[in-house]
Amino acid sequence: MKLIKAIEALTRLSGWLGALLVFPLIGALIVEVFSRYVAGRPTLWAFEVSYMVMGAMFMLGMANALRIGQHVSVDIMALKLSPKANAAIRAVGYVMFLPVLAWLVWELSKYALGAFESNERSGRSAWNPVVWPIFTVWFIGFAILALQVVAEFLKSVCLIRGKAPVEGGNHE
Repeated sequence: MKLIKAIEALTRLSGWLGALLVFPLIGALIVEVFSRYVAGRPTLWAFEVSYMVMGAMFMLGMANALRIGQHVSVDIMALKLSPKANAAIRAVGYVMFLPVLAWLVWELSKYALGAFESNERSGRSAWNPVVWPIFTVWFIGFAILALQVVAEFLKSVCLIRGKAPVEGGNHE
């Protein structure tokens, strides 16, 4: 299905961008270690940059982890069931999870917008950066996860109907 392929292309891009964030994270930590232990002058910003970048990495990567089947799961029952039965159980789980995700995406959109409009600051360090960029990444990450849940649901439905599974994810 074209919809599944489009969602998974977005998911792959999100995962790729999240993976690339490891480089600024490493850079920030190297600068902090050098500044603190060699120059004797710790940075004001490294702590906040590191937790924000790490959070962004997780948020942008969680949908891709679902796409490739890397979230933690207990497969004791799944090993004994047929692929169609497993697909049916997953489909029910996705249907139950999607309203929670939709609510979370909606609330995160309001949270990010509110932080932007009020110029909210972190208050965790002397640097005190604005927080709307990280809140926006949370919103985007959960929105892409919600889309990937839709794609996984559609793949489960295809498998239940006996159609060839779409490339990628838990249904190969």
